[in-house]
Amino acid sequence: MTAQHPIEEHANITAQHADDTPHPTAGRGVSRRSVLGFAGGGLAAIGVAAAGGFVAGRERPVPGTSQHADAATTYPFTGEHQAGIVTPAQDRMYVAAFDLTTTSRDALVALLRTWTAMAARLTQGHPAGTFGPASGPYDAPPDDTGEAADLPPAGLTITFGFGRSLFVGTPAPDGTPGIDRFGLAHRLPGALVELPHFPKDALEPARSDGDLVVQACADDPQVAVHAIRNLSRAAFGTATIRWTQLGYGRTSSTSTAQATPRNLFGFKDGTANLKAEEPAAVDEHVWVPAADATADASARGTDSTWMTGGSYLVARRIRMVIETWDRTSLREQETLIGRTKGEGAPLSGGTEHTEADLDATGRGGIPLIAARSHVRLAHPSSNGGVRMLRRGYNFTDGNDSLGRLDAGLFFIAFVATPARTTSRCRRRCHATTPSWSTCCTPARDSSRCHRACPRSCWRPTGRPAPDPTRRS
Repeated sequence: MTAQHPIEEHANITAQHADDTPHPTAGRGVSRRSVLGFAGGGLAAIGVAAAGGFVAGRERPVPGTSQHADAATTYPFTGEHQAGIVTPAQDRMYVAAFDLTTTSRDALVALLRTWTAMAARLTQGHPAGTFGPASGPYDAPPDDTGEAADLPPAGLTITFGFGRSLFVGTPAPDGTPGIDRFGLAHRLPGALVELPHFPKDALEPARSDGDLVVQACADDPQVAVHAIRNLSRAAFGTATIRWTQLGYGRTSSTSTAQATPRNLFGFKDGTANLKAEEPAAVDEHVWVPAADATADASARGTDSTWMTGGSYLVARRIRMVIETWDRTSLREQETLIGRTKGEGAPLSGGTEHTEADLDATGRGGIPLIAARSHVRLAHPSSNGGVRMLRRGYNFTDGNDSLGRLDAGLFFIAFVATPARTTSRCRRRCHATTPSWSTCCTPARDSSRCHRACPRSCWRPTGRPAPDPTRRS
């Protein structure tokens, strides 16, 4: 056991998140902004997108051995790091952000302890409570809702994270600082800052931010929904759901044993994503280093000691303008992405996992991988060497009033240095590529959420936190 979490010494709650998104590009025709539906630049907002950032705890890497884990697969809830980060990405995801309705530190501690006990049971295929859905006091509600009673564990993982507002409250519209409701301001990690507003963001406060975040992933959607439903039920009187997002068809792999999945643009997504089998890279780009604690020690009012070995979750709900993309030529689609649609190989040649040659040119000295393609803009060499562990999912939430699909990518990424990693990549990909924005529309950072999903919201969680009853 290492440094204790700022909230609860016994709960051992920490959380982490990460993911990746496609960025089409090309000089003429469809632009990244039009395809992604960014609001602005003469384009109408096509919806909203949420993004956020939370701090997460530590998780023990559990490499996958097959494309789809057996339905009876379980992952340990406890370990060096939280499960649900480098764990082989499951097929379904349900994320929920919560706002606390109490100002009682004791109530917060009690909720985290309850959630910890429930998550430990649920992830092993047991009911949320000791009685289960069909037993216990007959004149009282069952301690489990029962919809997963006959289902296997389906590889369920539950990952917890804390938002910036948990530590310092939410600033008022006029800029007045938020209120430290739980005496935790001095434990705020220095890296848990509000994400900046990115070009063409169409942020929606109702889908951003939150005090707490819970990510439930499983290979059965009912198992994931059952987990969030029961945790929400247990929070009654202490916290309420602020926003949720259901995802399917993972858009990246976190293990070399998994094939690269496709996003709703029809392209393979996450080919170059960080994998659990790259421990050195994961340590560098995903887990928070001890150096952060040293840096915070010299700063006033911040503390990253308990975050060492944890991670930061960045989430963004990115709406894809499917109808525009579907009318785009194959040539332009591949140019915007920088890869072939079938094999997923870089346009510089080779197969899917061939390293992209950004210097390769064709006729007339024109780069084979366009200057504004997603592959070039998101490449580590274009972003100071930074990488992230992406763990996103597709989403389809009905349609808008014009009959257009409300669908896209719920981008999730787990990073060690959120400001450096996500800000650099997002600014470069969105500020310099007019071509693929026509097809994608990101909403705000739910986590300022890193969430705060009103613009961005971050949630820190790491090793066990310090005991909240100690007000040192």
